[in-house]
Amino acid sequence: MVTRKQLMEFMGKQKTVMICSVDEDGYPNAKAMFSPRKIENDYFYFSSNVSAKRTAQYLQNPYACIYAYQKGRFRYEGWMLIGEMKILTDQESKKDNWQIGDRLYYKQGVNDPDYCVYRFKAIRGRRYIDLKSEDFVMD
Repeated sequence: MVTRKQLMEFMGKQKTVMICSVDEDGYPNAKAMFSPRKIENDYFYFSSNVSAKRTAQYLQNPYACIYAYQKGRFRYEGWMLIGEMKILTDQESKKDNWQIGDRLYYKQGVNDPDYCVYRFKAIRGRRYIDLKSEDFVMD
């Protein structure tokens, strides 16, 4: 049985994850992102641009998915989480997720009008490891 501890340990080791959105025609779109800024309970936080295509898609349809994996020489492990993405533009959320290196992407700093936070709420997921898959629900 999948545990929250296993999920958090796995996600905490990742450098990148794939985030997926639904476009205006109903098709899935995937994009690689830096790992979540923080994880709190069932919420995963990412930084992005207000002007990003993905932001517009999430504002239109909040259904989302994130996927992370580790490929070893003899072992593959992947975690897919399904849920909803919310776009946060309030100063508190932006400050809470800001990192020093972000100035490279947002020249005006934490107050840059193009800086926003994606808050993904995981509802359920699927883990693949050692030729086995297991569905789970976040509780």
